[in-house]
Amino acid sequence: MWIELEYVGLFLASFLAATILPFSSELVLSGILASGGDPLISFTLATLGNWLGGLTSYFIGRMGQLIWIEKYLHIPHHKLKKWQQKVSGNEWWVALFCWVPAIGDLLAVVLGLLKSNFWWSALGMLAGKALRYLVWGLLTLQVISKMEF
Repeated sequence: MWIELEYVGLFLASFLAATILPFSSELVLSGILASGGDPLISFTLATLGNWLGGLTSYFIGRMGQLIWIEKYLHIPHHKLKKWQQKVSGNEWWVALFCWVPAIGDLLAVVLGLLKSNFWWSALGMLAGKALRYLVWGLLTLQVISKMEF
């Protein structure tokens, strides 16, 4: 099945925005919707790309070692264990906020670093990112419909 280049770009922009590049994939989504792109395909690809990018950040954190944090950031072991206990059982709620600009990528890395439950982290991250793109997409479509004559 042939996927138009704009959708590939949206997927890549969403993926990269959740990992290393500080830019707004929401603007790419709005541009595609404004140019007549399919809302369902756009929503799905933006969510999937951003979720996979967030999971990449999670796994980067997962490869880290708490001992490195103790050694280089001088955070005592007991404080790290305390944070692990606070996050344990709340992974879904913490991961839900991985969509938030500026702190979301860091939250994903921290969830991985603290070795939080992958499945709850992944589901929470997916829910948060999907909700963000759904709201943004619907607002964009509403603005576009009011602009048409």
